[in-house]
Amino acid sequence: MTKTIMLIHGAWLNAKSWEGFKAHYEAKGYNVVAPNWPYNDRDPGDLRASPHPKLKTIGVKGIVDHLEAEIRKLPEQPILIGHSAGGVFTQMLLDRSLGVAGVAIDPAPTTGVRLGIHAIVSALPVLGSWGSWSRVMHMSRRFFGKRFANTLPPDQVEYYYDRYIVPTAGKVYWDGILTSVGKVRWDNPNRAPLLLIGGGLDLIADASMTKSIYNKQKRAPSATAFKIFKNRSHWTCIDPGWEEVADFALDWAMRHARSNTSNVTPLDVIRAA
Repeated sequence: MTKTIMLIHGAWLNAKSWEGFKAHYEAKGYNVVAPNWPYNDRDPGDLRASPHPKLKTIGVKGIVDHLEAEIRKLPEQPILIGHSAGGVFTQMLLDRSLGVAGVAIDPAPTTGVRLGIHAIVSALPVLGSWGSWSRVMHMSRRFFGKRFANTLPPDQVEYYYDRYIVPTAGKVYWDGILTSVGKVRWDNPNRAPLLLIGGGLDLIADASMTKSIYNKQKRAPSATAFKIFKNRSHWTCIDPGWEEVADFALDWAMRHARSNTSNVTPLDVIRAA
């Protein structure tokens, strides 16, 4: 059984956002890796002040190819746990027959799934900004407090924004919502088990959308499960009580992980699967 976990962040965050999950899992004896997206590997404050000029060129395919390369450096196939856009990338990596199990937490809009109303509203600041498909975008503090982390007490919004929020590539939104780049094979017979987790108070990725993704993913023959935490928002991996989400995700993944943990499958075999 694998002892390796890969944590995959989404838009507006980088690997620092996983610091709680990472320490929590490491204390349980796991080897935990949390790769950054390309050009996203500095302190959030530095990234906000001076984003890498090449960040604007990064799209979904480039990020997923980068994550696949990071998986191939590991001694064994990992459990994949992704949040938001990272939840979409987790599904794409599973579709490439990577990972022994996957957990998608508050997954962002996924190609082939109807958008929820909250996802539409929350995407408007990017999609409604002319030229955003080739620009680095910044999240406002108001948007963070009102929609992204809407369960945070107002007096904590500034602290958490400063600690974790980073710019993101507008191209990721356009790829994820308006193109087929993120398309997955719902009935893929080689896909590892997958758990989908949603939040009842999520104003970025509606719980109804998570349920819709589950209804498509359960076409695969491997185990597929669905869990809604009714009182949790999109900020669920950092909000107080995140340990419950972390433990539920890992427990399910360990109970359902497939036994083949070899990390030597040739690339052409995986892509042909």
